[in-house]
Amino acid sequence: MEKKYFSLGTIENNRFINIIRAMFGILCIGIAIFWLIFNLNSSKADLSTWITIIFIMGFGFYQIWSGAGRATRFIEIGLDYIRLKRNAVLPIRQMQKDEIKNIEFLPLNVVFFMETGKRVILRFGTIYHETNEKIIDELIRFANHNMIPFEVIEEKI
Repeated sequence: MEKKYFSLGTIENNRFINIIRAMFGILCIGIAIFWLIFNLNSSKADLSTWITIIFIMGFGFYQIWSGAGRATRFIEIGLDYIRLKRNAVLPIRQMQKDEIKNIEFLPLNVVFFMETGKRVILRFGTIYHETNEKIIDELIRFANHNMIPFEVIEEKI
């Protein structure tokens, strides 16, 4: 069983799009800095102006982060580990086979029950059914290969 990689989002990852994202982020930060300097010289700076500056600055940093390829959400299933990045900003979560106690498969979720008592939830979208099914099939193969108990739960309407 070789390493399998699945994207969890619809982010385009070609070089042109990433350059455009990074340039747009730099532009947003530049505008936020201009507004910051302009408002320091003005006496009419109120709370909504400062919130706007902080929002545009944060959005600019996120665009640069995304342009650098750091905001892609994915799951990578290896021989004895699962690497999961559920959020564009938070770090990658790596789960070894020994850390996983049980796996539950729901129609739009996969719940990993850890030996520590914590749960890690992977939520699927409703648009890409084929990708969701491929991920579930690979996770079932992973569980079978590593003798991890799993349960497929069908919701009845």
